[in-house]
Amino acid sequence: MGSGFNGKAIGVESVVAARELPIVGAKGAVGAVGVGGDAGADAGAEVAADVGAVVSVPDAERLVHLQFRRFAGCPVCNLHLRSIVRRHDEITAAGVKEVVVFHSPADELREHVADLPFAVVADPDKRLYREFGVESARRSLLSPRAWLPILRSLARSLPRIVTGKDRAPAATPHGGRLGLPADFLIAPDGRVVAAMHGTHVYDQWSVDRILELARGHAHGHRNSRSQAPSAS
Repeated sequence: MGSGFNGKAIGVESVVAARELPIVGAKGAVGAVGVGGDAGADAGAEVAADVGAVVSVPDAERLVHLQFRRFAGCPVCNLHLRSIVRRHDEITAAGVKEVVVFHSPADELREHVADLPFAVVADPDKRLYREFGVESARRSLLSPRAWLPILRSLARSLPRIVTGKDRAPAATPHGGRLGLPADFLIAPDGRVVAAMHGTHVYDQWSVDRILELARGHAHGHRNSRSQAPSAS
């Protein structure tokens, strides 16, 4: 597992600093708050006319499932995200907010993510990737466990690209093609309650795993509250 820019690995029980991340929304809106939580052009912010489109991490009311994907139009990413879309209502009902990070610029992402029902963040400088220790490696594509998902994703995406339903990814994607996925479940207090750094391109939490982790957190939270000493 990689380490963040502060030299400490982000994993279970780590505490994530509060920040507001600029999102690429259905209308192509991008907020003017930098990925690091600082306002201003030198903070790496993607600025557009629709200022204020941001997502808070952590969320004061819900768990946040922060997932790191690859580049805009990545067929394997799209295959996985469609499973998230199909069961998004279940995920929301479990008290989880989805936030998805790509290492592509916002301009490239807009046309690929406009129909997604959750927040998408553009991190072309990979500041969040470094902070959370999300790496790139040749094993992302070379692992035999990745080959079947890659074939499935191409079988789904190529006909859609040919018929104009989807747009093809860039020939040379920003940030490269060797990114590894990662998943983090972050509690409202900023504590990372579960984390996974993928070992190949399709190594990530399933929806069932997300729901299982959310239930486990809710159960543990209820138990800790019931066992807390009452105020005298």
